[in-house]
Amino acid sequence: MNGIKMRITFVLPNWSTKPIGGYKVVYEYANRLSENGNKVGVVHPLLLFPAEVDVKKRIKFYLRCIKYFVLKIRKLKWFSISPDVSLTIVPNLESKHIPPGDVIVATAWQTAEWVNGYGQDKGRKYYFMQHYEIWSGEEERVKATFRFPLRKIVVSKWLKEIIEEIGENRATHIPNGLNFDHFKIINPPEDRDPKRVGMLYSRIDWKGSRDGITALNMVKQRIPDLHAVFFGISGKGKDVPQWVEYHQDPKPTELLDIYNSCSIYLCSSWYEGWFLPGAEAMACGCALATTDCLGIRDYAIHQKTALMSQPRNPEKLAQNIVSLIRDDLLRLNLARNGHEFIRRFTWEKAVNLFQKVIS
Repeated sequence: MNGIKMRITFVLPNWSTKPIGGYKVVYEYANRLSENGNKVGVVHPLLLFPAEVDVKKRIKFYLRCIKYFVLKIRKLKWFSISPDVSLTIVPNLESKHIPPGDVIVATAWQTAEWVNGYGQDKGRKYYFMQHYEIWSGEEERVKATFRFPLRKIVVSKWLKEIIEEIGENRATHIPNGLNFDHFKIINPPEDRDPKRVGMLYSRIDWKGSRDGITALNMVKQRIPDLHAVFFGISGKGKDVPQWVEYHQDPKPTELLDIYNSCSIYLCSSWYEGWFLPGAEAMACGCALATTDCLGIRDYAIHQKTALMSQPRNPEKLAQNIVSLIRDDLLRLNLARNGHEFIRRFTWEKAVNLFQKVIS
């Protein structure tokens, strides 16, 4: 293969013009596996299941085809992808649109259904699981993909437990990595406003933003000079209080500044596969107040690297935020411990293990 170690194809569920955490992880792997001498491609379908969509969705599909194939608007603007990585947009995931290779990696339950049916020419089959995706499909259909004869790679211990519960014991746990050249402390935690709290805002219910807002409103009643800063890919929702600072779709440098301006980072999700923003905030020196959203357990340890509470309990979340604001020693200890702990999650470790598994 002219010095190329492996031909690797990742299959994403679609093309996104906005940042998505799971896609970001796949692109990181693509870049770094390419640097290791592999020939890497990422395939993006415009339509996952053509037979299952109505006329309205078909019209949208044809318009997207015009946009991507005729006008050739295909540049990925929100992530810096290596020119050595091939990004392909295809009409759907039929076998004829998938290049031959040595390894093919499904990255969602929908893509696992397709990859499971490909021939041997597409390569050894893997299933890279970043969440329990019952929010995007019927639970039994999602769980059925766990039983496919695809080698599973999961990002969290929680997901490995789910796989094992249904009798599949071949899952390899590889936690995500972080880019510590970017996510780092530039403003010492002790120099920050202890009453400044950051949070990712999302309109997706299970992300728990409403619970986070309710908790912060409770804290505001007890600490009137509380400051909160939200960021997200959507515009500022009507449920976001006027007193909250909001940044829509911040650039990487802006996100770094947001993290480094906050003393506390708040996660109010009901469940997460492996919560990237919480880890990024810890790397930047924030004390973490979080719900026990399962996937976060890889790095959030109650009273050691974070204060944790049960999901859908804004009152307890508010109590933890107040504790961190009023107890400087607790807040700074959690910030330091969290910063040191999260630094063990390097991309070098993750990529080396990933490559070993798929070899």
